Amino acid sequence: MSRLDKAMRSVVDNVDGALACAVVDLGSGELLGVAHDVPYFTQEYLDAVAAASVQMFRGATVTHVEDLIAERRDVPPEHLVEEVQMTTRRTIHFLMTLPERPDAAIVLVADRRSNVGIGWAAIRRAAADVGPILGGDLDDAGVPHAGG
Repeated sequence: MSRLDKAMRSVVDNVDGALACAVVDLGSGELLGVAHDVPYFTQEYLDAVAAASVQMFRGATVTHVEDLIAERRDVPPEHLVEEVQMTTRRTIHFLMTLPERPDAAIVLVADRRSNVGIGWAAIRRAAADVGPILGGDLDDAGVPHAGG
């Protein structure tokens, strides 16, 4: 188990109602680390959630809005979305880019009985652990060059 997988396992184990936690490379959509306790979270399902996460932060529509904001403000375009919370009928999804690594995001999926504040606190704590693990830049395959 990689250091990233262990960090994600810690989140799942310490958040009541957590179903899964992952680190996603927002450039490639690749899962860099993941932990979950749900049998039907197959690799195909996890990959789909990772791809959806990329769309929420770096999708064409989001990028278009960011470009329009930059144009209106007469500033260079930049990625503005840092956190997203989404609920479904049975789950809460917490998504956050890493402060020092905006090319990666942490995703926590929890059931609806989970405390929202605890979910956010957990991924913020995890971000502090994940940043140093990722260390250097990601290579073309989404693998950390150093520290991971």
